[in-house]
Amino acid sequence: MTHYAIEMYDFHVWANETMFRRLKELPPEVYTQQVKSVFPSVSIVMAHIHMTDLSWLDTMSGINMSEAMAGTLSMKEQIEAYGIEELEASYAALAERYKVFLREQPDLDKSIVLDNPYAGVRDTRLSEMVLQVVNHGTYHRGNVTAMLRQMGHASTMTEYGLYWYSKR
Repeated sequence: MTHYAIEMYDFHVWANETMFRRLKELPPEVYTQQVKSVFPSVSIVMAHIHMTDLSWLDTMSGINMSEAMAGTLSMKEQIEAYGIEELEASYAALAERYKVFLREQPDLDKSIVLDNPYAGVRDTRLSEMVLQVVNHGTYHRGNVTAMLRQMGHASTMTEYGLYWYSKR
């Protein structure tokens, strides 16, 4: 049986792919259009999801969280400059790295120490960290949905319940 954290990560990948598909259906300028919202553009939100996913994978892999975040921050300009196809390809490669990492873990529920520079030190599990990645992505895909509506465009459904039915 698939571990729930892997199932949730698969949902996260499906939801991001679903969002990318919708974004590519819209006029190209929508992706980078400036909007008064939580983020200045949809492209910046999507880059943020990607960069945060990258930081968390590095952290799960044993890199100190501060160092993982600094490493990702050093790529911020480059990632934020990606066009939609380039970001989608980069995200697909990152998702594959996640899948390999998760498959190789003998125990996703093993206790590890997380030293979060914003919140402090705590014992957690790899599975909880995966849920954080998924939750973070869900939150920001909601931002994208709101931004698209603000610009006069419909978004797409990326709810977990819809994911269940997409697997049939």
